[in-house]
Amino acid sequence: MTKLKEERYKIVKGLEETYRKLVEFKKAKNSPLVVVRNGEIVEIDPFDVQPTISYKRGQG
Repeated sequence: MTKLKEERYKIVKGLEETYRKLVEFKKAKNSPLVVVRNGEIVEIDPFDVQPTISYKRGQG
């Protein structure tokens, strides 16, 4: 694995772990996730989202 790919892998894994911890925290506090969807600020119930997410190239 090249150094660039290795760094990318570590960054993606860190982002996935951060998302997991955020969802856990929001569930514990019973607090909505606040996101921008189609230019609108929306609140999402943390119990309505997946507890983990996998990064896929080409998203976003």
